[in-house]
Amino acid sequence: MLRWFHALMPKEERFFDMFAEHSRAVVAGAKALRAMLEGGDALTNNYQTVMDREQDADNVTREVLIAVRRTFITPFDRGNIRDLITSMDNAIDQMQKTAKSIRFFDVTVFTPEMKKMGDDIVECAELVQRGVPLLRSISSEAGNLSAISEKISALEGHADEMHDSGLHALYRANAQSGNALAFFVGNEVYDHLEKVVDRFDDVANIMHGIVIEHV
Repeated sequence: MLRWFHALMPKEERFFDMFAEHSRAVVAGAKALRAMLEGGDALTNNYQTVMDREQDADNVTREVLIAVRRTFITPFDRGNIRDLITSMDNAIDQMQKTAKSIRFFDVTVFTPEMKKMGDDIVECAELVQRGVPLLRSISSEAGNLSAISEKISALEGHADEMHDSGLHALYRANAQSGNALAFFVGNEVYDHLEKVVDRFDDVANIMHGIVIEHV
């Protein structure tokens, strides 16, 4: 009886608008982080953009978590809503940590592998932005949502490959010169970039889980 009653009640749809707003901040943050990897003058301006978009995303996350507690009927499971917005926020939080690490260690030159990982981050962010509106129509968009999740997971695998090959090249270059500090700093940047893509893979897994539960 309760399930039948809930099915008749209008559901709060503004969650989708908030997901979309958050995803825009994530994409903007990802593009700014990628721009930082070009080095030079791009570092300072784009660093601040990452910080600002992370703050925007935090504000949206806070709105979503408050709305979950106050809304009687949600479009899908409350736990799924919390998990999805938290995972999206974790991705841009990790971008912020990456940007801070780059600035802290005064990194100004980036390897081709780091730039490719940055490209993967931007593509992951854009896929999430494309995917969250589809959650309004989970049943009819299940195939597209699954394809997006699979693509993000594939990008995570590619980023892992770039991480490993780039780190190996960095080790060999600095082992010959005896510059242990340069290897340590490069390893930090690689580690942070990899974690950003890992967080997007978490988002993909949660979206896929929502599809499985509702189809």
